Amino acid sequence: MDLLDTLTAKGLNRELPTREEALAVLATTDDELLDVVAAAGRVRRQWFGRRVKLNYLVNLKSGLCPEDCSYCSQRLGSKAEILKYTWLKPGEAAEAATAGVKGGAKRVCLVASGRGPTDRDIDRVAGTIAAIKEQEPAVEICACLGLLSDNQAERLRAAGADAYNHNLNTSEGTYGDITTTHTYADRVDTVSKAHGAGLSACSGLIAGMGESDEDLVDVVFALRELGSDSVPVNFLIPFEGTPLAKEWNLTPQRCLRILAMVRFVNPDVEVRIAGGREVHLRSMQPLGLHIANSIFLGDYLTSEGQAGQADLDMIKDAGFEVEGQGEATLPRHRAELGSACGGHDTAGADGGNGGGCGTGGGGCGSGRAPAAEAGCGGHGTDGCGPCGEPGDEATGGEVAGGGAVAGGGDEEARTDLVRVRRRGAGTELAPNA
Repeated sequence: MDLLDTLTAKGLNRELPTREEALAVLATTDDELLDVVAAAGRVRRQWFGRRVKLNYLVNLKSGLCPEDCSYCSQRLGSKAEILKYTWLKPGEAAEAATAGVKGGAKRVCLVASGRGPTDRDIDRVAGTIAAIKEQEPAVEICACLGLLSDNQAERLRAAGADAYNHNLNTSEGTYGDITTTHTYADRVDTVSKAHGAGLSACSGLIAGMGESDEDLVDVVFALRELGSDSVPVNFLIPFEGTPLAKEWNLTPQRCLRILAMVRFVNPDVEVRIAGGREVHLRSMQPLGLHIANSIFLGDYLTSEGQAGQADLDMIKDAGFEVEGQGEATLPRHRAELGSACGGHDTAGADGGNGGGCGTGGGGCGSGRAPAAEAGCGGHGTDGCGPCGEPGDEATGGEVAGGGAVAGGGDEEARTDLVRVRRRGAGTELAPNA
């Protein structure tokens, strides 16, 4: 197919596809699906080999958020029966983080529900980072605390944070349809603040909220322009008790097309399969690894993921390997750009790990320009728009989803896979890692 040949060539040379080409990926047929995966897989292997980066979520503060994000189980007015608790103590958070690292996670994502942190909250998180680093000095730390005020990103970086996550979630044109208590511009501002402070920017999207193909392309192009080092791709978990409880619009095939489009637009960026992979990709999760180079290990913010060992087995069985603590995540040209911007660099000899302000945004310029111009990673949906949250195939937990029909056919939505997290952080039960 001429389209896929063109997109592969552009991806191998870090050239931006056109909007029309990105839209065409989403419009491919099921008969073409394996060709799409193969083409995106070639680009993925060019920049990331067969490595899979593992990330682990620690929900520092769960529920009772004042924001009204329609997709979020922690939102204002949510009736989802999720765990609700205030700030974990640093030792509790460090214990949870250590479990993830021992399971193979290279990055720990510290998430807290809410509009944004107070200065006292920043102090709390700084203490938690110190406690984690004392036990796991080499681990990457990504903070995900909502909208940032002036100087807060700088304080997080000084405390030892490597990255900051704040997802754009959807296109600017439709953002007001899912949230009214803050704006798309507020989210862009926070990503820019993280860049400006020398933090690696982690920003992604949520698919399956009823958006159009044009909306998906809009937000993915916006993420490229922002210079996000890692792009979490979340698939909506329609939690019962939220406004989007009946939005079951995804099939495994649709999810793979979305991942491929993201990879073609962001060829040398860490693309992470985040919330919803177990619910919507299901048995086709291994195919997603041929496109994305990063996943979350185990559970998410308010929902359960498949067993951590099942994640590791899936990676091995699909012919991939877990990325080690000393290995570079990002290609050398992006790592060098991050180092030039003054970011943390804890990677081995092959390059950086995505630390630093990475590829653009706050004054550093985009590292995803076409090759001729180039100078040289909420993560989820069951949280408050910060990091990530899927449902899953894990044993145990409560069914939280509503009944509906998955988009594109007569297939019944697998609401039995949406399970509220009842273990790990905020409970007396061991975490899933």
